[in-house]
Amino acid sequence: MLEDFVVEKELKSWRKLNYLWELYNKWIDGELVIEDPDPPKAFPDYITRLDYNLWFYTTIMLTLITISIVYFIGYVPFLMPIRYVMGTVFVLFLPGYSLIQALYKPGELSPLEELALSIGLSLAVTPLIGLALNYTPWGIRLTPIVIALSIFTISMTILASYRRFKLLSH
Repeated sequence: MLEDFVVEKELKSWRKLNYLWELYNKWIDGELVIEDPDPPKAFPDYITRLDYNLWFYTTIMLTLITISIVYFIGYVPFLMPIRYVMGTVFVLFLPGYSLIQALYKPGELSPLEELALSIGLSLAVTPLIGLALNYTPWGIRLTPIVIALSIFTISMTILASYRRFKLLSH
């Protein structure tokens, strides 16, 4: 159906913006179903495709960037605002976001619901991780908190990606 639509519109030589807008409206109305002609068959193939996992790589990169900023920038005065912003995103958004991605199907929540739940779940998960760290020999210090939040965020992100692959393959 999509190929027929594209051929029809190319013959009429519409302007590209009108063409894309009509295509989008047909997709929203359910008149047009867009499917991948070659979906990934295995999880390694799925995880390497950016068209399925851009959120995955963004979450992992934000986590790694925050870790590097915390440990490698140190206390350089003019770079401290970057550290504060990235630390806030790392503590108050990423753990909840990765958990939301693991719990819900894609498209089940609106972006505003995802944002609110991500912040809310981060506000719930981060203190629980801190409480668990309090009863370990490492205690509540910078390095154990960064490592624990990183492990939680990355593991939930991998779990969410695997779950999405399983939903796609069924």
